Amino acid sequence: MSLLPYALARPFLFGMDAEAAHELTMDMLARGQRTPLQWAWCNETVGDPVQLAGLTFPNRVGLAAGLDKNARCIDALAAMGFGFVEVGTVTPKGQPGNPRPRMFRIPQKNALINRLGFNNDGLDAFIANVQRSQVRAQGNLAQGNLAQGKPLLLGLNIGKNAATPIERATDDYLACLEGVYPHADYVTVNISSPNTQNLRALQSDEALDTLLSAIAERREQLATAQGRRVPIFVKIAPDLDADQIAVIAATLQRHGMDGVIATNTTIARDAVQGLPHAGETGGLSGAPVLEASNAVIRQLRAALGPSFPIIGVGGILSAEDAVGKIRAGADVVQIYTGLIYEGPALVSRAARALRDMRR
Repeated sequence: MSLLPYALARPFLFGMDAEAAHELTMDMLARGQRTPLQWAWCNETVGDPVQLAGLTFPNRVGLAAGLDKNARCIDALAAMGFGFVEVGTVTPKGQPGNPRPRMFRIPQKNALINRLGFNNDGLDAFIANVQRSQVRAQGNLAQGNLAQGKPLLLGLNIGKNAATPIERATDDYLACLEGVYPHADYVTVNISSPNTQNLRALQSDEALDTLLSAIAERREQLATAQGRRVPIFVKIAPDLDADQIAVIAATLQRHGMDGVIATNTTIARDAVQGLPHAGETGGLSGAPVLEASNAVIRQLRAALGPSFPIIGVGGILSAEDAVGKIRAGADVVQIYTGLIYEGPALVSRAARALRDMRR
C-alpha cells in the first residue's frame, strides 16, 4: 500500500503548469522505480484474471497510452497495481510535438486538454527503455503470464511522425510494428489522436482498409519469422457516428484485428463550455468523455458480437465509472486522466470493484 497519500501531493502538482507537473512526476517515477522509493506509490495488485485476445490479463484495469510516451517508467507503473500497462505513442523518428503550452487542466470538470502531438524520443530509444525494464527482463511476453507469476502485460502503442505525409502513413506504422513486435504482449495502432494533422482521416473506410490490410500482412510475416503471434488492437476516437462505427467494426473483423480500444480523447467541448482553457485546441479527456466513450463501446459491442475484445477507456474517475465501462460492453478498462485527479489508489479501487461484480 502506498506510503504517500496522493491527497498530499496533488495540491503541489496542481500548483504547477500541467506539463511541468507531468514531467516532474515521470522523472520521479523513473528515478524511484526498482528502489525503496517505490513504496511511495505502490499498491496491491488485485487478482482478477481474464482471458482476452489469447492473453491472460491479471486484472481488468490498465494504464492508457500517453502517460509514459518513452517507456521510461514501466516498472514504476507496474507497482501501482495495474494488470496491464500501455506505453507510447512511439513514432519511427523522435519529434518534439506541438509548441508549448500544450496541456491544460480543467479541474471544475475533472478534465484535461492536451495537444502534445506524439512528442517522443523515437523508436530506438523507446525499445531500449522497454528492454531495460524489469518487466521485460523477466520475459513477461506470452500467454499464461499469470501462471508464471509475472504480474503485468505490456502494450506498445504506435503512430506516425507529424512530418510523414498521410498517404505515406502506412510506412511509419509498419516500421514501428516491426520494431516493437518482439517486445510487446500486444500492439496498439493509434489512428485517433486529434493532435497530429489528418491522423483521424485514417479512420475513414478506404484509408483504414488499406492500413489494416498492410498491418495484417506484416504481422503474419513477423509471426512466422519469430514464432509468436502478437495481438493487435486499434484505438479509435469518440467523435464517430453510428455509420462510421459500423464501418470500423467490419474492417477490424475483416482484417483479423484482435481487439479495439475505445476511445481516445474528444474534440467536443460541450461539457466544458465557458470554463478556463475550454477553448484550447487538442483532445479533451477525463470525466466529460465518459458518456461519449461508453456510447461508442455499446455500438461496437452490438456490431462486433459478444466475443470480440474491447478495451474501454475515457472518463474513469471512480470505481463506479470502471464498472459502467464493463456494463457498456468493455472487457477490460484503462485509465489516464483519472490517475492524475485521483492518484494511484484509483487502480486498486477499480480493480476490486470489477472483481466483485463477477462474484
